[in-house]
Amino acid sequence: MNTKPRRNLSGCPIDYALSVFGDRWSLIIVRDLAIKGAKTYAELLDGWEGISSNILVQRMKHLEDRGIVEKYKNPANWRSSIYELTPKGRALAPLLAEIVLWGGTYNEADDPMQSTFEAVQSDRAGFEAAILEGKET
Repeated sequence: MNTKPRRNLSGCPIDYALSVFGDRWSLIIVRDLAIKGAKTYAELLDGWEGISSNILVQRMKHLEDRGIVEKYKNPANWRSSIYELTPKGRALAPLLAEIVLWGGTYNEADDPMQSTFEAVQSDRAGFEAAILEGKET
């Protein structure tokens, strides 16, 4: 697994973090794996935001290369794969909780999705623990 970034970094922790998950789709994929319980390519492709298949392939490869996601053969269907967050990916739980809280507070959508926001507000520790343990939130 190649966990080295593909460009020179300044050494700043924020610069490193953004090189790993600083685009829109990477965090959406992490969300779908950590919060929505997605496990397969089809489930990831069927997300709320409508990611295109070529972008999904590119972002999954990026996240695998950075050690955020692991891919396994699906024992129920050898032609497909199962995707899971690695311990490094699950360690994003506190960041996901903060993003959910910030986004839930300032979401300007006509019909904002509030269930995850309310779950984090009511039991942030439980929300983070579920992600860290690889359980569905």
